[in-house]
Amino acid sequence: MLKVYNTKTRTKEEFTPLSSRQVKVYYCGPTVYNYAHIGNLRSFVFEDIVVKSLKFLGYDVHTTMNITDVDDKTIRDSQKAGEDLRSFTRKYTKIFLEDIEKLGIEKADNVVPVTTLIPEMVRMINTMLRRGYAYLSDDGSVYYDISAFKKYGQLAHLDMSGMKAGARVNNDEYDKESASDFALWKAWTSEDGDNFWEEEFEVPNNLPLDVKGVPEGGGIGQKVIIKGRPGWHIECSACNMKYFGPQIDIHMGGCDLIFPHHQNEIAQTEACTKKEFCQYWLHSGHLMVDGKKMSKSLGNFYTLEDIEKFADEGKIEVKNRDVLYRAIRLSFINGKYKDSIDFSFDKLGASIQTIGGIDEMLKVVEREKEKAKSSEVSIEFREYMQEIINRYIETLEDDFNIPEALAVFFWLQKFINTGVREGSFSSEEIASLVDMLQTLNEVLGIMNFALWEEDEVPQEIQQKLEQRKQAKENKDFDMADRLRQEIEDAGYTVIDDRSGSRVEKV
Repeated sequence: MLKVYNTKTRTKEEFTPLSSRQVKVYYCGPTVYNYAHIGNLRSFVFEDIVVKSLKFLGYDVHTTMNITDVDDKTIRDSQKAGEDLRSFTRKYTKIFLEDIEKLGIEKADNVVPVTTLIPEMVRMINTMLRRGYAYLSDDGSVYYDISAFKKYGQLAHLDMSGMKAGARVNNDEYDKESASDFALWKAWTSEDGDNFWEEEFEVPNNLPLDVKGVPEGGGIGQKVIIKGRPGWHIECSACNMKYFGPQIDIHMGGCDLIFPHHQNEIAQTEACTKKEFCQYWLHSGHLMVDGKKMSKSLGNFYTLEDIEKFADEGKIEVKNRDVLYRAIRLSFINGKYKDSIDFSFDKLGASIQTIGGIDEMLKVVEREKEKAKSSEVSIEFREYMQEIINRYIETLEDDFNIPEALAVFFWLQKFINTGVREGSFSSEEIASLVDMLQTLNEVLGIMNFALWEEDEVPQEIQQKLEQRKQAKENKDFDMADRLRQEIEDAGYTVIDDRSGSRVEKV
């Protein structure tokens, strides 16, 4: 039975979806004003692990992720770049989607730019205005009245007793000490430039007559056109409402989103639906770099592009980009998702070596498939494989305990390497091991089975390898070294081991 740690209750709970085996999962996407940094990407890897685990365990999973393509940051930085908002955010959306693909992250079923949700946001804001959860302020913006929502602060475990009545905050992001009424719709200012919508809102009957943008006289149900743009928090509420309706099973994100963003999502959505918005809230811990918070001022702020450049420049020793991406993913999952994890280039180097060992194991299995003759499967082998899959499922059901799932995988890897070395596997057992590796990788995503499908080594390279063998036998080591260099210059590496010499594509 699957158990998950619920941020809302601060306990590990048995997971029961709202509807049979179907699970509605939402996670907050990026704000596309720049490259995602590796802390962002760690959160998306965690979310990928959760989704893939749920599918592995047999749930019918439906996923939605927003793309924040209008907010304070996107407007500010698009103007600095001298680009229109749409072109600017599309560029960074494309980069983000490429980055997550590199790390083996499955794209959500629905990837939704929030600028496509303006009608849904306006409808929700009008519902909140009519029900007394929102009001039009004297600056022309619409704010959510947190005092009207009695459950406000529960997710973030806030003490609301000292709250100053009527205090407002217009920024999209703020801390717990600034907990106040927040903007649902921001009135246009000159800093917004051409980035605005003119939408109709139903304002209540107790407006002051000098409210910006409101005609003199006001009135019950007065309809007012407000030139402006949505606040950040309403975007995710509207996205969920459009694609999932009033309730979802799981909402995920980094722990920095608990407040104010996720707390505000609850307040907005439940004010409109009168139902519990989400049953289970899952949050990943921070990514530290060399034991410190990631910061540009400390020089430890990295994007995936930065790490790629380090590899290209030889600052990171790695065989190729594929190995690098899988090593980064391994670095991110080799710790419990709720905990902060520490990233360093030494640890990345260790992960690169681990991936290299995994790749070598896969190649050994491939070669063994051609050698194994017997088709018998021993009782001991069957029992071992059953124990592997049982333990693996237990780790996933224990709040997606991926470090323990990795331990199960490494246990299997050692079993494979020992059995191949001793020549103890039959052809049927090798086929079963291949099947098991592919099964475990459905969640882990750290193996590259394309290694089994590499192109045949060209004849001229094979000839050079044979010539090198003859040179070594004749003790002409200079010739052997020259031939090795020619092979490597052609994009192959020479591997010498107890079984002889062979080449592999770099």
